[in-house]
Amino acid sequence: MGKKKDDGIKMIADNRKARYAYAIDGTLEAGIVLTGSEVKSLRGGKTTIAESYAHAKDGEIFLVNAYIPEYNEASRFNHEPKRTRKLLLHKREVAKLAAAAQREGMTLIPLKMYFNAKGRAKLELGIAKGKKLHDKRETEKQRDWQRDKARLMRQKG
Repeated sequence: MGKKKDDGIKMIADNRKARYAYAIDGTLEAGIVLTGSEVKSLRGGKTTIAESYAHAKDGEIFLVNAYIPEYNEASRFNHEPKRTRKLLLHKREVAKLAAAAQREGMTLIPLKMYFNAKGRAKLELGIAKGKKLHDKRETEKQRDWQRDKARLMRQKG
């Protein structure tokens, strides 16, 4: 899980299905409020954000249903694996996301979770609209065509 890029970013979790199931309008980076055992568990990998989403409540944004497994060495000071976690954003960003989520069909989907260059856990949130079945088929067609085109270009040299 812990892929490392040149810019010091270490991937924790990636929501690969999100780009297939949703049309992403915009993205935003947010910090996450975590306990010590959650951070230790994140460093071990095995985190899942595939079924999670974010919602606005009382001027704050919360991450719901993200799975961070318990850290075995934390014993009785362990955390709840699927607890609701607060996201850290500026007030203007919270207002923008809350307004976007209020629009018809729009939702806040986590796309990636990673450690930045300073070692802080970050979440990339996408403002998304669910795709219909025909949109998903069109996306698949485009992806297949790009793959075939690349293969043809390689063969011709």
